[in-house]
Amino acid sequence: MRKQRINAFQVLILCFVGLGSMTYGYTASIIGTTLGQPSFIEYFELDTREDGTDLISTTNGLFQTGGVIGTLLLPLVSDKYGRKWGIAVSAILAVVSGAFLAGSTNIAEFIVFRFIAGAAAFMSLAAVPIWMNEVAPVKMRAGLVDIHAVLLIFGYTAQGWVGFGFYFWKQGGINTWRPPLALQCAWPLLLLCGLYWIPESPRWLMIMDREEEARVILYRLHADPSDPDNEFARSEYYQIKKQIAIDRTLGSSWKVMFTKPSYRKRTFLAMGLTFFIQCSGVLVINNYGPTLYKILGFSPVKQLLYPAGWLTCALGLNAVAIFVVDRFPRNKYIGVGILSCMAALIVEAALVANFVPSNNKNALQAAVAMFFIFQMPYSLALDGQVTQFSYLGEIFPTHLRAKGVSLGVAMISLTNIVWLQAAPTAFITIGWRFYLVFIIPGTIGGLIIFFFFPDTKGLPLEEVAALFGDEDEIAVYQREIDIHGNEIVDRHGDLKEKEQVGYLEDVNTGEVEGGRV
Repeated sequence: MRKQRINAFQVLILCFVGLGSMTYGYTASIIGTTLGQPSFIEYFELDTREDGTDLISTTNGLFQTGGVIGTLLLPLVSDKYGRKWGIAVSAILAVVSGAFLAGSTNIAEFIVFRFIAGAAAFMSLAAVPIWMNEVAPVKMRAGLVDIHAVLLIFGYTAQGWVGFGFYFWKQGGINTWRPPLALQCAWPLLLLCGLYWIPESPRWLMIMDREEEARVILYRLHADPSDPDNEFARSEYYQIKKQIAIDRTLGSSWKVMFTKPSYRKRTFLAMGLTFFIQCSGVLVINNYGPTLYKILGFSPVKQLLYPAGWLTCALGLNAVAIFVVDRFPRNKYIGVGILSCMAALIVEAALVANFVPSNNKNALQAAVAMFFIFQMPYSLALDGQVTQFSYLGEIFPTHLRAKGVSLGVAMISLTNIVWLQAAPTAFITIGWRFYLVFIIPGTIGGLIIFFFFPDTKGLPLEEVAALFGDEDEIAVYQREIDIHGNEIVDRHGDLKEKEQVGYLEDVNTGEVEGGRV
């Protein structure tokens, strides 16, 4: 059977919309280097105020709170006005918040717009992979959606080196911290300039009864000179059309996600997945990187240099993950990634417990190395998140995908409200023991995902329902004739050795048979 191919148009539009991923990466992580800038601490007197530590915690806590609220509101836009509008609204909020953060004159103003920046960042974190999952081809969906991860990490990496560079800009004086925050506006502005020419999700267009627009977009997405009849576009169009017809008869409210057993299972899987991945402690390491390296006794320059190098390492590993992620079962890949991160944190906790504070340079360098070793499994298996957002987009049907992905992203924010709000005080009061807060639930979660979560690798989005026991699943089958005139029945997608309820379509005549195949 002819293999589905990726064309340049698919890659181009995914890379461009990845500017939304960069928006999240830069916006979410810029606070790390901002807190590492002496000019920022001095301007807001955070080193002399009695509530200085609490205010630092609040800049992170309210950002995550904005993320919870923003992502839960995203479906109001993405479901009603389109996946592109969900991306556009998050970009507009990112531009506005970035401008006001860079121009803040008091800490209260800064904290308020950190809240709005959080809403913008996490809305973008959800909106981009929702759209990507609905336009990427089946066979390389996780790999192509990993473009989201690579560009997200590029945003992280950019802010790391921008913050490091501006540390040496002495002419800026007490305002040195402002330009890196202002740069937050660049990525969403570029995205808004070109978003008009990006195609809408064909699945959303189908829901809105705009079938001809959806058909044209699908044919453009699947354009392949070796496939003049566009078999993949025709079969996917048919499958989406039939599935949407059934989806319209099903509930699509927030309530149904918790009342229908199969939807409730998907919802808990989404929330559990993002919770356990955040138990890796990655955002604490990223957002408080300079603080962690200060605790280890390194100079202010190295406090900014090491996080920038750490993120650069992540960028390279995420690029490698594009070619790896679709080779392994999703649940096994994620589970092993989390457990490997926990192994690195266990060694880190042991080093901090025994050698901080101390003059043992080898032990301190080893503590730095463990953060880099932690980055390897996180970037290859979890980041941005390689399989995380592919999985979230795959387990929910089209009519619930925006709500499901948004709920998973909201769980990321909710979890990190606790971690990031507590971290500054926890590192001072309980030290290395704070790592146990991540190690214990992270290890349990990694084992649960490895053994009990379903694998969705290689399945068309419309066929994942079979994994959850839904009988309203549609499968598209293609009839081909071999050189001897015998009929060959194959399917667009791959659910080998599983009996499916669906429809058998002759792609040459359009004849459709229903029943158990």
